[in-house]
Amino acid sequence: MPETRQGTCVPTGFRLSCAAAAAPWAPPAARLFILALAQRAHVCKSRVWCLHTEGGLTCLSRALTSWLLLPLFQLNQLEEAADAAHTFFMANPEHMEMQQDIENYKTMTGKVHLVDREAKPHMENYSTGVRHYDQEEYALAIESLERALRGYYTADVECRVMCEGPQRFEEYEYLEYKADLYEAIADHYMQILLCQHECVRELATRPGRLSPIENYLPLHYDYLQFAYYRVGEYVKALECAKSYLLFHPDDEAVLENADYYNSLLEETMDPETIKPREVRINVLRLPCTALQLKLCFGSCQIAASTELSPSTVTDFEERVPSGVNSELADGPALSLGKKPAPKMDRELREGGSLLYSDVQFVYNSQQLNGTQRVLLDNVISEEECQELRRVANGIMLAGDGYRGKSSPHTPNEKFEGATVLKALKFGYEGRVPLKSARLFYDVSEKARRIVESYFRLNSTLYFSYTHMVCRTALPGQQEKRNDLSHPIHADNCLLDPEASECWKEPPAYTFRDYSALLYMNTDFEGGEFIFTEMDAKTVTASIKPKCGRMISFSSGGENPHGVKAVTKGQRCAVALWFTLDPLYRELERIQADEVIAMLDQEHLGASDLNINPKDEL
Repeated sequence: MPETRQGTCVPTGFRLSCAAAAAPWAPPAARLFILALAQRAHVCKSRVWCLHTEGGLTCLSRALTSWLLLPLFQLNQLEEAADAAHTFFMANPEHMEMQQDIENYKTMTGKVHLVDREAKPHMENYSTGVRHYDQEEYALAIESLERALRGYYTADVECRVMCEGPQRFEEYEYLEYKADLYEAIADHYMQILLCQHECVRELATRPGRLSPIENYLPLHYDYLQFAYYRVGEYVKALECAKSYLLFHPDDEAVLENADYYNSLLEETMDPETIKPREVRINVLRLPCTALQLKLCFGSCQIAASTELSPSTVTDFEERVPSGVNSELADGPALSLGKKPAPKMDRELREGGSLLYSDVQFVYNSQQLNGTQRVLLDNVISEEECQELRRVANGIMLAGDGYRGKSSPHTPNEKFEGATVLKALKFGYEGRVPLKSARLFYDVSEKARRIVESYFRLNSTLYFSYTHMVCRTALPGQQEKRNDLSHPIHADNCLLDPEASECWKEPPAYTFRDYSALLYMNTDFEGGEFIFTEMDAKTVTASIKPKCGRMISFSSGGENPHGVKAVTKGQRCAVALWFTLDPLYRELERIQADEVIAMLDQEHLGASDLNINPKDEL
C-alpha cells in the first residue's frame, strides 16, 4: 500500500475514485493525465483535490480543469476543452489568456453556450431566481428559488457526510505529539465539527470568491415570501415569512409582512395553523447536537488538553457561523416593496469648485450615465504633457506596478510604469531633470485637490497609490483582437457580472474611495476608457484619452470600467487612487512628501547662500 509524503496510508483505489469524481465528464484518455496526479492525492472532499507538494498540502478544484486543456485539445475533444476553460475562467476572470483560449475554442467548435462543470446547482438556481425577482417575474423566481432550497439542503447533507472520516490535527504537526485515547477522541471530533461548520461557508460562497454571501439561506425565504404574495399565494407567503423569522425573529419589515398576510387570511382560515417550514436551524449554529457537545466537552475535560467549560459549550450552541450573519444583511428588506438598490456608505455630492481657472468642465455623472463621475479637460497643458512623456521615457520599467509582469492583462500589449518616489529619486540623482520629476508630483497633487473639491468631500482625500503607466501595442499581435487592454472591473471590490454584485472583500483594494486617470497623449489607436453596467458588457460611456483630459469617479461597484485594446502606438496616463482613511495612505507618497520638503529646504538654503545644491553633493 503506497504512502503519502507525511506517511499516511491511502488506498490506491480511493485515490483513483477521487480522480473520477474530480472530472467525471472528461474522456478516459484525458483522465490519464489526472490519474497520475491522483497517485499523490491525500483526501478527496466533494471535488477538491489535495496533493502533496514541496510546499505541503495543496488543495485544488477548478485549477485542475486548466490542466485538462492540453490533453483534451490533443484528443480533438474541443467542446470538452471549451467547457474546461470556461470552468477555470469562472473562478479566475482576470486570466486574459484563458479568455482568449475560450474565444478560440468557440470559433473552432461553433459552440456558443459553455458549461461550468464545477457549478453549484443550488447557487445557479439562486442567482437565476434573484434575476427573475428583480425583473418582477415572480412565478419564475419562485420556481428557481424553491429548486435552490432543495439543492442547498441536499448539498448540505453531502458536505457534512464528507467530513466524517479520518482527520488531521494540523496544530500539532510541528510537535512530536502522541495523543492518548481521550485526547485523540477530542481532536478527531473537533476536526469533524469544524469541517461541518465550514459547510455553511462553502455552500454560500460563489466560485473564486473568498467570502460567502451574507445571510444566504434566510434570503431564500425572504425573496419567496414576497414573491408568493405577488402571485396571490398568501398561505405560502406567510409560511415563508415565518420560516425567515426563525433566523431573524426581530426583523421589523418581515414581521410587518407576516401581520399583513395574517390579515388577508383571517376571514378564510386560522393563520395560526400555518407553521414555518422545517428549516435546518442548526445552520445558524455550529452543527453539533447536544450529545456531540457533551462528548467533546467530556473528552476534553478528561484529557485536560483543551480548556472547555460549560459556558464554552453554551457559546458553541449560540455561535453564528461565518456566512450567516446574526443581523439582517442586505436582502429584500421588503415591507411589501421591492428590494432597494444598493446604497453607498456615504452621502453622494458633486459639482464643487474646480479650483483652477484653466481646468475645463466637460461632463458630470448624469451626462456620463452613472454615479459620481466627472470628465475634465485642460488639467495640464500640452507642454506639461510633453515633459511628462520625457520623464516617462527615462524612468519607466516594464512590469512596474504589475508584480513584474510586462503583459499583466493581455499578451498583446506591454505595460511599463513608475511611481512618484522613483521619479524624484531619478531627478535627485540627475538621471532625469529634477524639475521634470517634480512635475509628476505636482500634477498628481493638483488632481487630488480637484477631485476632493469637485465631489465636495467633508474629509481629506489621501493618496492610496500613484502610478504613471504606459501601455504599448505589440507589433504583429493586433489582428483580430477581441480582448481588452484592461478587463472590466471595479477598483475597490470584486465584480461579479453574473450576479450583478461587487464583493467588497480581499484581494480587492477595499479601502479605495475615488479614482482618477490623467491622460498624457493622444497619438495612438484604440485605448478608449469605458464605463459599463454591472453586467460588464453594456457600455454606458466611452472616453477618448487626450493630453490634459482627466476622468474621475468613485471606486466602488457603481462604476465598473475598463480600457479597450490599444492597437497601435503607446498610451500613457497618470493613474491615481485615493482613500478617505489615513491608515491606508500610500507609503511611497509619504516618502515623496519628505523628499519634496527636503528639496524645498535645500533650495531655500542655497538661495540664502547663493550656492547650487548640486555643488554640495
